[in-house]
Amino acid sequence: MTQAPAAPKATRRRHDREIIALAVPAFGALVAEPLFVMADSAIVGHLGTSQLAGLAVASSLLMTAVSVFVFLAYATTAAVARRVGAGDLQSAIRQGMDGIWLALLLGAAVIAIVLPTAPAFVDLFGASHTAAPYAITYLRISSLGIPAMLVVLAATGVLRGLQDTKTPLYVAVGGFVANGALNAGLVYGAHLGIAGSAWGTVIAQVGMATVYLYVVIRGARRHGASLRPDIAGIRACAQAGAPLLVRTLSLRAILMIATAVAARLGDADIAGHQIIISLWSLMAFALDAIAIAGQAIIGRYLGADDPQGAREACRRMVQWGIASGVVLGLLVIVSRPLFIPLFTNDQAVQDAALPALLMVALSQPICGIVFVLDGVLMGAGDGRYLAGAMLVTLAVFTPVALLVPVLGGGLTALWGAMTLMMTVRMLTLWLRSRSGRWIVTGATP
Repeated sequence: MTQAPAAPKATRRRHDREIIALAVPAFGALVAEPLFVMADSAIVGHLGTSQLAGLAVASSLLMTAVSVFVFLAYATTAAVARRVGAGDLQSAIRQGMDGIWLALLLGAAVIAIVLPTAPAFVDLFGASHTAAPYAITYLRISSLGIPAMLVVLAATGVLRGLQDTKTPLYVAVGGFVANGALNAGLVYGAHLGIAGSAWGTVIAQVGMATVYLYVVIRGARRHGASLRPDIAGIRACAQAGAPLLVRTLSLRAILMIATAVAARLGDADIAGHQIIISLWSLMAFALDAIAIAGQAIIGRYLGADDPQGAREACRRMVQWGIASGVVLGLLVIVSRPLFIPLFTNDQAVQDAALPALLMVALSQPICGIVFVLDGVLMGAGDGRYLAGAMLVTLAVFTPVALLVPVLGGGLTALWGAMTLMMTVRMLTLWLRSRSGRWIVTGATP
């Protein structure tokens, strides 16, 4: 962390209010996203095992595709926040519109790829001959909603940059309710089966995107910002997002390697890994909410030419990250004996997961620092460093993880490797934050 004198109590309280105001709604919106998949699974699951298996394959493909483009939210948040800090709301919204146009272009490209190649993708993921037709149906229909999903990402970034995380929460909750109602009505009421679930999700996503576009367009008209696509602006958004794309792909590779290694350890270990990764992901949402607040707050301070405010906000958010990680870790330790039996009665799975969960609990303060500094550097527009740091982390993690089946230690050793991965991330991010090189003020980094 950058060295800075301790902030006065009044300043810390101001930062606390900002962090809470942005992080709490952001957490609600983040949690709403996986609830879409859970609702679809609950409804489709009653159609039959083959339908549920098809949904599992298709939704995994869709979530992977969308997660690759999460830079639309991250890069847009930082760019808009800087311009808000500089007092140029017209330019801020114009930058946001460039991100939305980029989202539409990328969404159209994904549709063009997925529609003809859906059977090949489903086969690549190893879907059975009974599940494959359902997976292909769901994937092709749901792909029509990808442009709307990417618009939601970009528009969410616009609103976060404008220091508004409440609207995304309201839209996410409304989308979740609409998705559940549409899925139930189309699957059972209209008897469309898994196709009804896909259409319900597409309609809900288009509805969410429409609400976001209404909010952004209304803001653009209020501040006189152009709504037309600007090639130079779209290109700039793509260039800003490219390093974050590298970062995201590297992180996805780490998670895929971890799953592949767990599968090699045996059925009990991969089952335990699946339980643990679901809990780890849930805790990541809580910590990511602070990171989202960091993106918006740091971008605004740097845009306002206030490096001292950025340092103080960074310091305070790191304290929040550590405290949140400690609380989450303690909750995991206390709930370990109760949590695992909720998912399985298999004693072998429980024996594999319980000690690994202890490793997860001990790593949470590290995770807290990582998520916060990740958000701080994103807010500063320091994407190139984040990409390089994640590639270094991938290079360290891969050989260590691949040695786990050879050297032994089972699932606990694998999550020891995951803890090492987070420690490497923490060190690379801490060195960057301490150097102060991320502190570049002005409307553009």
